[in-house]
Amino acid sequence: MGNRDLRDWIGGVRAAGELKVITGAEPKEEIGGIVDIYMRKMGNPAVLFDEVPGFPKGHRVIANILTSIPRVNLALGLPPETAEMQQIQWWRNYFKNAPSEPTKAVNGGPLLDNVFAGADVDIEKIPTPVWHEHDGGPYIGTGCLVAMKDPDSGWINYGCYRVQSHEPNVASVMMSPGKHGLIIMRKYHERGEPCPVAVVAGMHPVLVMLGGIEIPYGKNELEAAGGILGEAVEVINMPKTGLPVPANAEIAFEGLIHPDDRIKEGPLGEWTGYYASGSDLEPAIRIDTLMYRDDPILVGAIPAVPPNDNTFYFGSYRCGAVWNQLEAAGIPGVQGVWTHEAGGSRFMLVISIKTLYGGHSKQAAMVASHCHAGAYNNRWTIVVDDDIDPTNFSDVVWAMCTRCDPRDQVDIIHGGWSSALDPMCYDT
Repeated sequence: MGNRDLRDWIGGVRAAGELKVITGAEPKEEIGGIVDIYMRKMGNPAVLFDEVPGFPKGHRVIANILTSIPRVNLALGLPPETAEMQQIQWWRNYFKNAPSEPTKAVNGGPLLDNVFAGADVDIEKIPTPVWHEHDGGPYIGTGCLVAMKDPDSGWINYGCYRVQSHEPNVASVMMSPGKHGLIIMRKYHERGEPCPVAVVAGMHPVLVMLGGIEIPYGKNELEAAGGILGEAVEVINMPKTGLPVPANAEIAFEGLIHPDDRIKEGPLGEWTGYYASGSDLEPAIRIDTLMYRDDPILVGAIPAVPPNDNTFYFGSYRCGAVWNQLEAAGIPGVQGVWTHEAGGSRFMLVISIKTLYGGHSKQAAMVASHCHAGAYNNRWTIVVDDDIDPTNFSDVVWAMCTRCDPRDQVDIIHGGWSSALDPMCYDT
């Protein structure tokens, strides 16, 4: 079996009838709007844009990649008909066994088809959409990996953070508090050193997934991807920073983030459905090297009013992680966990339990609300009886309306783990 990449996955999606090809869409006004229309309904096809005006034929953009359970299953190597709760159980087993495969260093790969350095760097050669009407500019990184190396341990983190294109050799990266990339960058800056960084903007969807979910600090996302794919991810080292990136990636660039080097970033319509954070000064990436395959494909995971490109895969992953962490905390009787797509698969958690003792439901709610997988941007944690299907939102609302007395069965918890992207976030 060859080292699977984005193009292999696209071939499988095309064969399954889950791909729509659109030609001639304009990147600054049309691509984002078309993607938003296709993203509104679960099961709509992935959308591949070609013949983008102003760019060579073959320079493409693909989006809406993971808004279908069968497409998520294809990425994970599961049968297309695998249902949501089966996906959750798959993730639970994955976490328990934690399969990983060390990356394999190679001397070449299709990513090296086109390499530019110094004054020849121009990320504007890549068709990069302005995803929403009021965005501050084009975002080359929405379904991307941002690679940074911990200066203390040597561990390399690959996180999905938003990356805005500003000039041919300048981009910016926005990382929320508590995210691994921000922790690593600050270590360099506290020493007065620039932080090396590499950005990968087109790769197998498994890498998109793993970059956007809560992989534990110190665990390498590419090695985790190897465990899922069943083979090592082949990597090449970027020439300036030495950071390893997938050799079969579509697009990658590298550079340095210097201390106190900030640039106006945003706004970007985010996964909450709002321009929650507005414009702010964020770290600037001064780009030294750009490389891309012949006929490159930019992956877009457009953040928008949920459900969106991230919510469908993230929901099953997060539920599996929360379920395991409930189990690890000694909470018995858990029958199911679900996080609703309309809440971006973050704002609402539903836990179904078989009640075994007084206080059981509150114990489950408290642990689910504050465990690592459940805490970030969680606003509602709802515990229901075992006769309620947590994936059926009508059943959940019925149980809330007929079995919950808000006077003494609703607890308000202050000071949870939030984000600047939360539209209700405020300064304290």
